Amino acid sequence: MADPKIAAKFPAVLELKPGTYHYCACGESKNQPFCDGSHKGTAFTPMAFELETEKKVAVCQCKHSGKAPFCDGTHKKL
Repeated sequence: MADPKIAAKFPAVLELKPGTYHYCACGESKNQPFCDGSHKGTAFTPMAFELETEKKVAVCQCKHSGKAPFCDGTHKKL
């Protein structure tokens, strides 16, 4: 499988409302860190995640986090 494109070497820190979100795994979305369908025709698929309460989160944009969709600091080593 090809490596994803690094969208940014820092997380997107967001205050998200309860709901289901679709994390961009390919790095090509113009709506980072969320999927906009740019993965079509590739081996990548978006990762759905759900929040039950409003929450401030750090969403990975380097696409190499071991805790995707959330940042684990891996971007500091890229």
